[in-house]
Amino acid sequence: MRKSVQASQAAILDLQNQIEKLRTENAQLRGQIESLQKQTDDLTKNQKTYYQDLDNRLTRFEPQTIEVEGLTGVVQAGERSAYEEALNAFQNNQVKKADSDLTAFIRKYPSSPYLPLALFWSGNTKYALKDYNGSINQLQTLITRFPGHQRVPAA
Repeated sequence: MRKSVQASQAAILDLQNQIEKLRTENAQLRGQIESLQKQTDDLTKNQKTYYQDLDNRLTRFEPQTIEVEGLTGVVQAGERSAYEEALNAFQNNQVKKADSDLTAFIRKYPSSPYLPLALFWSGNTKYALKDYNGSINQLQTLITRFPGHQRVPAA
């Protein structure tokens, strides 16, 4: 009987050791699961941020429909900034640069909603440079192509 009790105690001790070992392994696995869950959450968040950033950057290159002084049209990437740069040059009394920039804009963006304004300001820059025939040509093009535009009376 004593051997039976000792055998039972040894079996119980062995089972307790196995249980403790399983608890330790279980705790380690829970820690790994938590770590992996955090990594997954971080990766998901980073991926979402990355794709939002990428989408925002790509949107800048997509054509957009806008309205400029009653004329609606599609503008390409860089079109608005090219027009604004030319207009800023004129406003800063850099007439030659403005004339060159506006001429380039008119050639590059012939169907732009900014075209009537570019023609109007190009006519003004040519007039300021005493290129009266060039000025007349630009303003006449404005009048002919956009007879209802609000800049026509000033042309």
